Amino acid sequence: MSTSRRHRLFEAGFRTIAATGADRWLAPLAQGRGVILTFHHVRPEPPGAYAPNRLLAITPDFLDLVLTTLARRGFEVIPLDAVPARLAEAGRAPFAALTFDDGYRDNVEHAVPVLRRHGAPWTLFVTSDFAEGRGRLWWLELERAIAGLRRVRLPGTQIDQPAGSDGEKLAAFEAVYRHLRAGPEERLLAEVAGLCEQAGLPTGTLAPELCLTWDQLRELARDPAVSFGAHTVSHPMLAKHDPTTLRREVEVGRDRLARELGRPVRHLSYPVGDPTSAGPREFALARELGFSTAVTTRPGHLFAGHVDHLQALPRVSVNGCHQSPAALASLLSGVPFLAWNRGRRLDVG
Repeated sequence: MSTSRRHRLFEAGFRTIAATGADRWLAPLAQGRGVILTFHHVRPEPPGAYAPNRLLAITPDFLDLVLTTLARRGFEVIPLDAVPARLAEAGRAPFAALTFDDGYRDNVEHAVPVLRRHGAPWTLFVTSDFAEGRGRLWWLELERAIAGLRRVRLPGTQIDQPAGSDGEKLAAFEAVYRHLRAGPEERLLAEVAGLCEQAGLPTGTLAPELCLTWDQLRELARDPAVSFGAHTVSHPMLAKHDPTTLRREVEVGRDRLARELGRPVRHLSYPVGDPTSAGPREFALARELGFSTAVTTRPGHLFAGHVDHLQALPRVSVNGCHQSPAALASLLSGVPFLAWNRGRRLDVG
């Protein structure tokens, strides 16, 4: 199933849940003690017709709606530091923790004013290489490379597709993305670099354009509402790497962040964060290294049982393809996760 069709089905499901009131009458069964929300980019400009990474960007207005809706539905927005204790408490109002991945400059430019207006605490997960102006935001490199190509070929594969129109570019991006995500990360980076070369684009140059520098992060750290978490050194899919690389990425990323900001780093976000990128081995290392929490992108609410799995916490993605009140109400109710997780409250294996 294509990504666009999947998103259309999701949106239809959200509208159905809202129209039937299931986000209200099923919430007592589906809603957990709280949620950790995932954000990436926050920026006002609308995406173009070719925007395969649009799921990673929401507008400031939608972020404002998220915070207004949380308050209206009785959620208390709390710092990530407070999540373990709140999970252990029964009978409290539901809580929400706000997390932003990667360390994008637009978080400061466009998200911070909204967060301050609502008095909301939040956590920024920083990839240390990005803060140093290097590293590969390969998913964005791939988007830009295909934008500049008329045809997309991957040697040794059946991928040989036209990329003239926006629709053709979207199809080509999806084909390449799916193929490369299924294989080793070294090949992914090499193939994306090859496509960038064909398009006349340098690789490794997007971090200075898009991400906060150490100086900007230190300035942000003066705000008591923000806490910081580690997001590794170079943003790899950790489960695809050997134990030495895994430990280096997590431990060095944490220690570099703590040293640069002069504060302890107690939280970790696994890059990509799905089961192909973070699993029991990664969860065990996060426990060994003493992280108070570590978050995945496995979808779901937080339940009492998660207090025993603080290094394998699910999150609810605030998806730029679904910036609607119906989608937001559905996700906060927990109802979609009854089906997505086949009734399981814990997905920690």
